Amino acid sequence: MHLRPKAVVELFTSQGCAQCPPADAMLTSLAERGDVVALAYHVNYWDYIGWEDTFGDQSFADRQRAYAKSWGSSRIYTPQMVVNGAKGVVGSRRDEVQEAVDGASLPLPVDVERDGDMLKVDVPAHSSLGNATVWLVTYLDRAEVAIENGDNAGKSMVYTRVVTDRQVLGMWEAHTGAEFKLPLPEVLGDHNGGFAVVVQQERKGLPGLILGAAAYDR
Repeated sequence: MHLRPKAVVELFTSQGCAQCPPADAMLTSLAERGDVVALAYHVNYWDYIGWEDTFGDQSFADRQRAYAKSWGSSRIYTPQMVVNGAKGVVGSRRDEVQEAVDGASLPLPVDVERDGDMLKVDVPAHSSLGNATVWLVTYLDRAEVAIENGDNAGKSMVYTRVVTDRQVLGMWEAHTGAEFKLPLPEVLGDHNGGFAVVVQQERKGLPGLILGAAAYDR
């Protein structure tokens, strides 16, 4: 049984980044915790080194840039872990990641309940918080990749919680809450191992604080 999550950890990583394997391994450890929703966003800006990330996507690099912009920075790097949309840390620095996760909390509960082939998502009202967007983030639970070129050439890497897509479910309003029903086969398709529901505020069109989250594994 999953505990209520205290943190959403988003790892921005690349198969072409020499410093990323320790962070990838750390995300695997975090994914095994019941109180962390771990998500790996593979970026594409390392592809020029000589190896095209098999999961890389421009939209994931754009998300990382949007975080940096929301914090008043122009710098992005891998591996970077973002905790609850509030703080970025170097993803290979285990102590810093652990400290950020230990100090994290999510004020908004998100309940995901299966009923046959349907999934009910319930996010209750919480009038002391500001309105937010509800995102559906699908992922592969595990993938093994033999890397043939670039800085990690010759390594066979295991990746977990690899994000495949993000889409808006709808809005969460603080005074009324939100409820969604999802057809499970369509959401997961043939390949996805699970998904996360993430409730996140925006700041001037940029990603802000994550208020609550839940994960569902096939």
